[in-house]
Amino acid sequence: MSNISTIALSGMNAAARRLDVSASNVANAGTTGALPVDGTVPPGAPQAYVPLQVVQTESATGGTQTSVTSVTPSTVATSDPSAPLANQDGLVAAPNVDLGQEMVSQLVAKYSYAANARVVAADDRMTKTLIDTIA
Repeated sequence: MSNISTIALSGMNAAARRLDVSASNVANAGTTGALPVDGTVPPGAPQAYVPLQVVQTESATGGTQTSVTSVTPSTVATSDPSAPLANQDGLVAAPNVDLGQEMVSQLVAKYSYAANARVVAADDRMTKTLIDTIA
């Protein structure tokens, strides 16, 4: 595999990871929990989903690498007085997930994956042409 394909493959892996993290955030956007008191959730109380984000950095050898971190702040106070875990003000902790941003992240992942797949295909065609020319 050429260096070009290796770099493109790292981009495809980053796009797949971005899509996976975004899908998890969207699937768990409604998973609320008890509102933290003094920064901590009371013992035994359910916790809200902690959304994740992908941090993509340049690799020293070319290409890209990713790591996954928690979104900060991870929750926001939301009014849901009917929730059994709501505090005296009717608030619960909801994941800090922006569904619009998640849609953008999924589209970026889709187009990034497709573009890198085209690079791999182009590199394959160039290598085949080179081998055919030499042979």
